[in-house]
Amino acid sequence: MGGTGAPADGGWSRRRFVGALAGAGVGAGLVGCSSSTGSSPGSASRTAAGGAQGSSPETPSPTASAASPSPTATPSGPRPLYLGTYTTAEDGGDGIGLATYDTGSGRIKHTGTLTGLTNPSYLALHPDGRTLYTVAEQDAGAVTAVRLADRRILGSRSTGGAGPCHLSVHPSGRWLLSANYASGSVAVHPIDASGALGERRESVTHSTPAPGPGQEGPHAHQFVTSPDGGHVLAVDLGTDTVYSYRLNQRTGTLTEVARAHTRAGAGPRHLTFHPGGRYAYLANEVDNTVAVCAYDRATGRLTVGAAQSTGTGSTTSYPAQLLVTANGSYAYLANRGHDSLTRYAVEADGARLRLLDTVPVSGDFPRQIAFSPDGTLLFAANQRSGTVSVFHVDEESGGLRLAGKPFASPVAVCALPL
Repeated sequence: MGGTGAPADGGWSRRRFVGALAGAGVGAGLVGCSSSTGSSPGSASRTAAGGAQGSSPETPSPTASAASPSPTATPSGPRPLYLGTYTTAEDGGDGIGLATYDTGSGRIKHTGTLTGLTNPSYLALHPDGRTLYTVAEQDAGAVTAVRLADRRILGSRSTGGAGPCHLSVHPSGRWLLSANYASGSVAVHPIDASGALGERRESVTHSTPAPGPGQEGPHAHQFVTSPDGGHVLAVDLGTDTVYSYRLNQRTGTLTEVARAHTRAGAGPRHLTFHPGGRYAYLANEVDNTVAVCAYDRATGRLTVGAAQSTGTGSTTSYPAQLLVTANGSYAYLANRGHDSLTRYAVEADGARLRLLDTVPVSGDFPRQIAFSPDGTLLFAANQRSGTVSVFHVDEESGGLRLAGKPFASPVAVCALPL
């Protein structure tokens, strides 16, 4: 759940859900989390479209890159920046914002807009860098491929659910993974050699466990691949659960292998892996906490640790997303109500987060954050202020320094620097 999402074409709105959470004061008093449990074969409702449901053996997965960028030489000259928005929101954008940023100063310059897209609220890049993917966050959820060379839209495919709010590309480059927030389901689409999408191969709805306190149903918020490439994990805010699946890379089908449950009412939103691959960090939106999770590469099992402070006090901050530096030394959390970035020191090879401080984001409601490819800049998309803040990242201390005045961008909900 993103916070104040825009009304979708069919009248569905995530704003109403956030308002209900804020009014009810959901999530107070969380003191701990539980560990993951084994899967139940009949626990998820499965549908498939356009692909086989056979039990073909899985092919080996290539190793995925860490959640944070690998340190590389800083490129010279302006670099591309793509900006997601809600086109149906008041004062929203007209499509994907096109911009460039200077790698030294962090200064952003607007270069245009890619129109013809509805609510492109989340963006992801193919591993080969040639194709951009976006959700269409609306009742009739869809995902779209855009060829970057000429910015041609290669077509859209239905996600089989409502309100897709997140997508990612499997490191093999052959599968697109998406999460439907409103319907609580995840989907898998094939990607062909041109980067275009095929018809949906798989859709799984999170039918159990029962929704958490204040939730009317499942709300899938993220669908990502583990760093080793062996499993794909779906974070569901509505059921307080992270589901681990094996992806059959020949058929695109999913097999559930494990579940990790947070304490009831935590509202897990976003999972970020440490570069070492043995630990991950979970941002819990509803109860304003984070948790360190142990990850078992052999089984896909995630074990959720105790809830930890975001450093925002009693402020309702709706934690949005965590980032980890490429060297694994620091982590950053975007806090929307508090309008800040929490800085953590990462210790014990990833097993521990130590809260250091919070830094004002210089914007309102930081929905999403991202590193530049070389890790020297951090971008924060501030939804309510319609701005993108850029920070210089100090490699030694993890300190953040604001890089000038935030850039104006209508209802900025995603920033993807290349």
